[in-house]
Amino acid sequence: MKVRIEIDTKTFVRFWLVVMGFGLAGLAIYSAKDALVLLGISLFLALALNRPVAAIAKKLPGKSRLGGTALAYTTLVLLLGCVVWFVIPPIVQQSAKFVESIPSIIDQASSQWRGVNDFIDKNNLRPQVDSMMENIKQQSSSWATSVGTNLLSSVGSLASFLGSLFLVLVLSFLMLLEGPTWVKRLWGLYNDEEKMERHKKLVGRMYNVITGYVSGQLTVSGIDAILSGFVVFVLSLTFPVINSNLAMLTVMATFVLTLIPMFGATIAGALISLLLFFNNMTAGVIYAIYFVIYQQIENNFVSPSIQSKKVELSALTVLVAVTIGLYVGGLLGGLVAIPAAGVVKVLLDNYLEQVKSKRVESEKPLINKLVKKLKNEEKLTQRKI
Repeated sequence: MKVRIEIDTKTFVRFWLVVMGFGLAGLAIYSAKDALVLLGISLFLALALNRPVAAIAKKLPGKSRLGGTALAYTTLVLLLGCVVWFVIPPIVQQSAKFVESIPSIIDQASSQWRGVNDFIDKNNLRPQVDSMMENIKQQSSSWATSVGTNLLSSVGSLASFLGSLFLVLVLSFLMLLEGPTWVKRLWGLYNDEEKMERHKKLVGRMYNVITGYVSGQLTVSGIDAILSGFVVFVLSLTFPVINSNLAMLTVMATFVLTLIPMFGATIAGALISLLLFFNNMTAGVIYAIYFVIYQQIENNFVSPSIQSKKVELSALTVLVAVTIGLYVGGLLGGLVAIPAAGVVKVLLDNYLEQVKSKRVESEKPLINKLVKKLKNEEKLTQRKI
């Protein structure tokens, strides 16, 4: 049996126009993805700083929004400068120091491993081993001279990065400064007062999710940074070869890196363990053991409990959201996955509430009819009696 479907020309044209529209929109988004990423980061930063800016502005003379924004951004730039000044140079220096010490480590190991040397001599492998060791020494020495350049080149173009960072700071600054004015204009477009209030509550809930996530992430990173710095300080007292200034470096590096979901804490732990290992092997192993134990506690108890309260998500939802975000959008996707999941939950809850209220409203006439029918039947029964 053949089924024939007839579609008029108007419907056919509309369908393909819609398909072409979605295609062009997707192409435009893909072409402007870099700009959209910068705008997204700027918006996220502006929302995160909005409450501190508002609190500062209230305490300033005239409640100046410009003064509060400028003060908040001055503090932010100073913090970024401190991170760059105190964290990056020691890491580069320690890395270069370790690489430069590789030849001497190899020489010491070669002289101490007598059993290995006897095996090499017995099997006539000395020329090959000596050639390999000499090659490693040459490669490590050449790498040591350019370790700083290699680190910078692995990050990408420094000028491009600084330009993007400057643009993000400027955009978020203007968003914070002019944001309240544009929000008032947006609410002024509403003619329905009830609808406007409902949408205000919805936007407020989404805003609380985003700011709650930021404060929760800062709390978790702060706890991790303080504990890690304390452990390194104790290790510096136990092993005099370790400089106590490394504790401050640990605090700052751990705080910044743990802001990155999932992998940030691992990078911080591995980095600090290596820095300690360069100075004292035992200290590096002790810190690595501490890091593994604390990460189990943080991932299973501390972080899920704090984040789930802040963004109103279960611990399982937080983990699934971060995993999907990292898989789909990489580092940026993982960074915004949790607040995005919180916003989706708010929108879904709002939709379900509307559906439920509409269903209740639609069922009211039926309930009223049923009540009337029961009352009439009761009256008829009483009359018969």
